[in-house]
Amino acid sequence: MTYVVRGLDPAPYRHLFGLPDDELSKRGVVRMTVDDPTYPCRVSLTDRTEGESVLLVNHVSHEVANPYRASHAIFVTEADEPPAEFVDVIPPVFETRVLSLRGFDADGMMADAILTQPGEADSGIRKLFANPAIETIHAHNATRGCFSAKIERN
Repeated sequence: MTYVVRGLDPAPYRHLFGLPDDELSKRGVVRMTVDDPTYPCRVSLTDRTEGESVLLVNHVSHEVANPYRASHAIFVTEADEPPAEFVDVIPPVFETRVLSLRGFDADGMMADAILTQPGEADSGIRKLFANPAIETIHAHNATRGCFSAKIERN
């Protein structure tokens, strides 16, 4: 069994790149300057470099017509980068964080969920995908609850 972890497509956010802060504010977006290595970009799936600019936006991570529909704040870099793709490899943003891994079935209903400690993401993903009912897994940072990435069978 293999899996793939993909970063978000930056296209929905490109129109925000370079806008003045007052224009971002009108759209519910906040520009922040990275001041420590804990600003995880959901496009690159890396923690961004100190001094770099990132946008804090609301993102619908599970757009379903059931009670598990979810949205939360995420960071995206203002750099125009392609979405990351990690096949059977854990992205850098997973390595140092406690994760909530949430397994969803074909109807978008949560079938199972587990917490993983730093270094345990791969085994947690494989454990959830051992359940054939689980089609996708959403990784969330356990501390702040924000969406980190979607994981699919490959």
